[in-house]
Amino acid sequence: MKTAWVFPGQGSQKVGMGRAWAESSPQTRAAFEEASAALGLDLARLCFEGPESDLQLTENTQPAILTVSVAIARALAARGLAPDAVAGHSLGEYSAHVVAGTLTLADAARLVRRRGRLMQEAVPVGVGAMAAVLGLAPEMVAQVAAAAAAECGEICSVANYNSPEQSVISGHAGAVARAAALAKERGAKRALPLPVSAPFHCALMAPARAGLAPDLAATTFAAPRVPVVVNVDARPVGDGAAARDALVRQIDGPVRWVESVRVLAGELGVARFVEVGPGAVLSGLVRRIAPEAEAFSLAEPDGLARLLG
Repeated sequence: MKTAWVFPGQGSQKVGMGRAWAESSPQTRAAFEEASAALGLDLARLCFEGPESDLQLTENTQPAILTVSVAIARALAARGLAPDAVAGHSLGEYSAHVVAGTLTLADAARLVRRRGRLMQEAVPVGVGAMAAVLGLAPEMVAQVAAAAAAECGEICSVANYNSPEQSVISGHAGAVARAAALAKERGAKRALPLPVSAPFHCALMAPARAGLAPDLAATTFAAPRVPVVVNVDARPVGDGAAARDALVRQIDGPVRWVESVRVLAGELGVARFVEVGPGAVLSGLVRRIAPEAEAFSLAEPDGLARLLG
């Protein structure tokens, strides 16, 4: 049975994440020490103890989630487990590349801290917004986003194609609000504003893309050991240059999660998805996208018994 490891993005963080794994795995503790040394930041203390206000800062959240995800992956590797393919949701793509050998943990930690800072600074607070649209087909969500953008003369587009019935729109606050209203008119069950600090994965992130591109260009990318299905194309990459290019375009491009899971389950023959990192959002999405596949979450060590059982 082919297995894919999938890695969560921002929003899955919580105080205490990774603690139980660190208490039981020296490999997990070593990963925290490696990333902390790269950043000059005690990530174990931040993840295990908070305070939550510090953990929620985007420039801290992103390296924290990355480190927890990679730390758990290393604990799994020490038990002889390995994926046949990997993918990550937004930020999680960096975790996927570390596990695939494309990036070192130290380099990835530095990149995502810079990424978080640039994304936060790209748009003044209050100018942008994001909203989740539930119960409307993805192509219809794309249509209402485009209609709202044209009507308002502002930016609004689909940021995340999360499941067949859940998409996220992003852009200027007024256009996002208008798109949410249009979505309800077209039959959406709900259109909910999201409590985010910036409008991610839309054209308003262009300054962040421009800012991070030189850092990515200066970082060594190796050929991944296993296929990495990237967000922006929903296609596997097999060399470092393609991996780097996809991470540049990902910043202001959409997360094509539905297509990514379907490529893993179909073209790559994956029958088991293991969510490696905090939370259980991705395993829930996988069940909606590929109900024939098995899906597990390993946010805590007790999930390992269910996986191996």
